[in-house]
Amino acid sequence: MKSSASFLFAYRMLFPKTGRKSNARRSLTGAFLCIAISLIPLVMVMTVSNGMIKGITSRMIGLSSSHLCAVLHPDLEEAKSSENLKALALKISEAEGVCKVYPELQSVGLAAGKSGRTGAHIRAVSSNIFQENPGFSTLFEIVESTSDITSCSQIVLTQGKNAVIGKKLAEILDLHAGDDFRLITTRLLPDGKILPKLTKFKISAVVSSGYQELDALWVFIPLETGYSILPLKATQVMLGIETEDPFSYSLGETMSRVEHLVPNFTRVYRWDELNAAQYENFSSTQMMLLVIMLLIVLVASVNISSALVMLVMERRKEIAILKSLGASPSGITLSFLITGMITGGMGVLLGIPLGLVCAVNFDRIIHWLEAVFTFAGRFYFVLTGGNPELAGQVHLLDPAFYLQNIPLSIPLGQLVIIGCGTLILSLLVSAIPAIKAGSEKPIETLRKI
Repeated sequence: MKSSASFLFAYRMLFPKTGRKSNARRSLTGAFLCIAISLIPLVMVMTVSNGMIKGITSRMIGLSSSHLCAVLHPDLEEAKSSENLKALALKISEAEGVCKVYPELQSVGLAAGKSGRTGAHIRAVSSNIFQENPGFSTLFEIVESTSDITSCSQIVLTQGKNAVIGKKLAEILDLHAGDDFRLITTRLLPDGKILPKLTKFKISAVVSSGYQELDALWVFIPLETGYSILPLKATQVMLGIETEDPFSYSLGETMSRVEHLVPNFTRVYRWDELNAAQYENFSSTQMMLLVIMLLIVLVASVNISSALVMLVMERRKEIAILKSLGASPSGITLSFLITGMITGGMGVLLGIPLGLVCAVNFDRIIHWLEAVFTFAGRFYFVLTGGNPELAGQVHLLDPAFYLQNIPLSIPLGQLVIIGCGTLILSLLVSAIPAIKAGSEKPIETLRKI
């Protein structure tokens, strides 16, 4: 039996000329629909998780750790003044592979506003960092600002007491653009005593990166002001170093060049070293979700096996006639394997595009579901005689832990692997009924006709 005959027999089993009802074909239709439906959440999880990990990673690199981070000991001469730190930054920026270097001080303090106090992560940066740093100008968005600021690239931390704060901190302290707030830090007296230092700042802008866990307590102040109010012994003096590509293999070589330029007792870290715990957490969570989704696809593929068993039972007469005419067992087996693969392929052709459509509209779907659950909660309060306003707004993705707007990232290579894997899985689950069909005894079947 030629391969072309096996393909023709498989085609006739799927699309017969006669309009005869067939429970087996209904089962095959159900099997391909099950595979398609199971692929939709798999594609959605893969696309959305890739987009979320990519978005969060870009914010961690662009707004927090930079590509490389050089941490200086506070007793070094280069760390004792803004002029010395800027001079070291200029020296490192001339190294091969380094694009830009941003000097910075990081410390903690107490922020006091209209409605109380809270801890603050103080970042003393260059006055024009929102203009020069691509991450600051593109990944931040302005929530509120004074009238002269309409975009992040227009923010300038002028010498003095103006500051930029994060959205969450503004909400906690009930602060708005143009308001005054106070930063409480410490100072060390010559006799060794530690006293609190109170500094008043005016808010130029309230910003958000869209990832609240990262920027919730950030306060940006001018670098020179940071040197005047922050205790150097309790402050991290650092240089954020930008390269051409943080994911390049040459990042290690650039790191080695930087290590030869920085003074002794200075540690240089890659971005993946500083964010190792979070990055591994994202990857393990994504892997766990993908395994769960793959198990759903596996269960859906088993339907192909049961549908083919029914098809073998229905087609015993045709199989017996073909074998009587000289068809080989391997040819019959190949026909049923082709039938199973085509069924799985149809599920792939339907499921992956639908999954991509759902992934593209993921934000809309989430907002719609939140609206539905919020309405259901308020309706329940009305039915039970309670106040519907107490139900509150339902948030399926808490902005404190997820991106507010998830960027679209379509993993074409992984989608190809999913499609090929589903076809192979369909072939494997089709093997037992296909071999059974090939081993049918034509004489026994014809005697029963």
